[in-house]
Amino acid sequence: MSRSIRVAACSPDVRVGELSSNLERIRDAVSAAASAGARLIVLPELATSGYVFRDQDEARAVAMTRGDERWSMIQDALPADAVAVVGYCERDGSDLFNTAAVLTRTTRIGDYRKSHLWGAERSIFQSGDSAGAVFDTAVGRLGVAICYDNEFPEVPRKIALAGAELLALPVNWPAVPRPEGERPPETIQAMAAARSSRLATVIADRSGTERGVEWTEGTTIIDEDGWIAAEPADGAAIATLTLRDMGDKSLPPHNDLFVDRRPDLY
Repeated sequence: MSRSIRVAACSPDVRVGELSSNLERIRDAVSAAASAGARLIVLPELATSGYVFRDQDEARAVAMTRGDERWSMIQDALPADAVAVVGYCERDGSDLFNTAAVLTRTTRIGDYRKSHLWGAERSIFQSGDSAGAVFDTAVGRLGVAICYDNEFPEVPRKIALAGAELLALPVNWPAVPRPEGERPPETIQAMAAARSSRLATVIADRSGTERGVEWTEGTTIIDEDGWIAAEPADGAAIATLTLRDMGDKSLPPHNDLFVDRRPDLY
């Protein structure tokens, strides 16, 4: 048996340091995606705060706690059967984390703290203590990683082995040079990881520039065979994905992606 799920990857106009207006734009993006039928809605990394902080003090000024009452702005825009994954700057005591919240209309399912920090992030954030996370949700068993995490093949494979049916991937991908006509290298890596583990992946990236950093604009939905299912139009990519039964990695008539693994040889 297989099932279908409508998903969205949103790229609202995030502006560094503008917490209140970013929350409003996230709310509007979630509302629009929900109106289009999406039941999994993914927002970019650090969507509430922006990314290119001058220093830790600036990041702390726009950080949120898990118990912040303003989360209700986003949750209230969700249908009862939908899930949102939202990147944010998390404050926990004196520590800051690059975190993704997993939310429903009435519940905070969980939070994942980025474990692989990129570049100057190390001067702002503490590293999380797990390489990706998996949550049981109304839309299925959902894996969550953040940006640079996914460039380590072990992370999406670990998430898939833990039974995830989908991977939500909030990112802020700085643009890098690439040959004419080629997709961004991060997208190629995500397509390969999706195909090698049969793990559909919903990527929400930024667009435009922020303090001189040009974003890749890599918002993409990848199906579980590794093919592009949707790219953005009007600030969001939306697609209906078909998912096989959880745990079904068979490749008829003779193979299975997970059964055929030989970790004893690797």
